[in-house]
Amino acid sequence: MLEKLSTDNKVVGAKQVKRAIEEKSAEIVFIAEDADKKITIDIEKMCKEKSIDIIYVETMDELGDACGIDVSAATAALLK
Repeated sequence: MLEKLSTDNKVVGAKQVKRAIEEKSAEIVFIAEDADKKITIDIEKMCKEKSIDIIYVETMDELGDACGIDVSAATAALLK
């Protein structure tokens, strides 16, 4: 599933992921397990309220690599 982040329509970063969830355009949300909980707790809550699947990735570096960016990422989302 992580490989879809390199090719499909996506957003990366907490603000953009939150916006995608609010606009009901997020299909699946990816969250790095080593990300700061202050950043991810709201996103997890929003996903549960809107019944959006969450996939946990081991590290922020791994998530950033999967997204094809040069920096680590706490969260990302595939768009519908």
